Amino acid sequence: MRRSLGWLVVVALAIALTVLVFLPASWLGTMVERQTGGRLTLGDAQGTLWHGSAFVGGAPGEGGAVTPLLPGRFSWRLSPLVLVGHVDMQLENPQALAAPVALTGSWSEWQLSKGQLLLPAEGLAGLGAPLNTLVPSGVIRLSWNRLDLVRLPGSVAVTGRTTLSMSDMGSRMAPIKPLGSYEMVMDWRGQQADLVLRTVRGALLLSGNGTLQNGRLRFSGQASAADGYEDTLGNMLNLLGQRRMVNGKNIIALEFR
Repeated sequence: MRRSLGWLVVVALAIALTVLVFLPASWLGTMVERQTGGRLTLGDAQGTLWHGSAFVGGAPGEGGAVTPLLPGRFSWRLSPLVLVGHVDMQLENPQALAAPVALTGSWSEWQLSKGQLLLPAEGLAGLGAPLNTLVPSGVIRLSWNRLDLVRLPGSVAVTGRTTLSMSDMGSRMAPIKPLGSYEMVMDWRGQQADLVLRTVRGALLLSGNGTLQNGRLRFSGQASAADGYEDTLGNMLNLLGQRRMVNGKNIIALEFR
């Protein structure tokens, strides 16, 4: 009897180990959906939970189709030590990440190593008017030093600083290409980030500040043309917002609520 029970235990352990080794990569997609409240998911997940790849997409649309939000496929290696509460994951994507990044920590708190992520400029149109009319183009990169993340019910709190660099930006409505290069610094404190926008160079001058909280953007700023470009950019500036006179110069108020 004891020998039979011993063999049953061995068989059960062997089956459990086999299941763990071959857990499908789609399980990680379920975790991503849960932690982002369904806003993000993994598409075309291949491999296993421990070593796989997928593209990052938004919530499935009608028919269950998932649209990629970022270029390329992300591949990962996850240490089995996660089973005892120690997270150690390596992420790579040559098309989107400047270099591999590491996610380490526990089941509820993580640290994301320094990195830089390429973002599609077309995604700015999703912020609504007037960006959906302007249809921005250019090179956008999100960079950060170490970020501290904490799991919350249905979301993740972030502590650290990220910088959104927007280089050689253009628009289908603009007669000048490129319009300019810009930088937005975001200081994260939990689920809220304070934003500061400035112009690095260009004919279109942008500045302002605001907050990003629980995915909702609140921003107040201004846009104007650099000296010598007032007439050339006049029509496009009218699309951005309401004109007002500041120190003898036409300024466009930028408001996102």
